[in-house]
Amino acid sequence: MTISSADTAHGMPLTAVPLHAGSARGEVLHLDAPLSFWGGTDHHGRIIDAHHPQHGASVTGRVLVMTSGRGSSSSSYVLAEQLRRGTGPTAIVLAEADAIIALGALVADELYAIATPVVRVCPGELASLTTGLRVTVVADAESASITV
Repeated sequence: MTISSADTAHGMPLTAVPLHAGSARGEVLHLDAPLSFWGGTDHHGRIIDAHHPQHGASVTGRVLVMTSGRGSSSSSYVLAEQLRRGTGPTAIVLAEADAIIALGALVADELYAIATPVVRVCPGELASLTTGLRVTVVADAESASITV
């Protein structure tokens, strides 16, 4: 079932594919381009990639929405450390599955008992998750949803 942004705005949940289990709520930060946590963010969760459209924005405590991650396997480590420090996103929503990002969430869960949901939705549904929208992301091993 495809859900429009109008449906999302009225509280109808988006169905998502779980990449890592967890439950979180927060304000959406919708990125216009993929982000690498390694070299793209600092230890405070601020986007420091000078070429990124959201340069200077903070991912801390936000539901990070983006098409995909960008590169380096070191991003898993950086994400896990941001989650440990409390400077990472509360949840991550992607349009493309990204094993590096899912691994970062998995490592934070295994080492620090911090369960950060990472989910995938179709590109049309990703577009409905605009910056500033407050959402709840819930994922388990078999299913996931995003509710406004």
